[in-house]
Amino acid sequence: MADSKPVEVCVKAAAAAPGILGDCPFCHRILLTLEVKKVPYKLHLINTDDKPQWFLAVNPEGKVPVIKFDDKWISDSDVIIGMIEEKYPEPPLSAPPEASSVASKIFPAFVKFLKSKDPNDGTEQALLEELKALDEHLKAHGPYINGEKISAVDLSLAPKLYHLETTLDHFKGWKIPENLAHLHNYIKLVFSWETFDKTKAAKEHVIAGWKPKVEA
Repeated sequence: MADSKPVEVCVKAAAAAPGILGDCPFCHRILLTLEVKKVPYKLHLINTDDKPQWFLAVNPEGKVPVIKFDDKWISDSDVIIGMIEEKYPEPPLSAPPEASSVASKIFPAFVKFLKSKDPNDGTEQALLEELKALDEHLKAHGPYINGEKISAVDLSLAPKLYHLETTLDHFKGWKIPENLAHLHNYIKLVFSWETFDKTKAAKEHVIAGWKPKVEA
């Protein structure tokens, strides 16, 4: 039986608004998982431009997200997710290996395209190929990545798709093609979760968070 004391979790605060939830998709993933499993948690919003000393003392690398289990601070979102699953097994969220690797290349492909200054460098096409592959998977196996039930793969992918949609529209005027209907249905489904809405950063904070990377 997991203890009922809230777990402490450190996530990114919004750029220029340290009292508001920031734009990290990996932090969003952790909060989503805690919400879906109904795990009580205490949130620490970390200003990543001016990290508090107590945070650096317990987490010298200074990265977010981190979570406290058994008086130890744990970093790396994959490790954190594994520990949450172990300590709070209900509802089970782990997916089989063939589902776990689905859409794993979308986020890096998105980042390359978002940062690209050359429209002919192939980054847009590479992202489109990954999105098409996801659309095909959802057509065959949907509505979620692993079929009828939400899994950890959805909780990882949904925040990344939120960042993709928000930033590519803002910075490039680019949208996911309409013909990827299964992907559009999936996005509509996952973005409509109450837990997703509760744990997401506002679009303006997502844009502010990416702006320095896009303009670099």
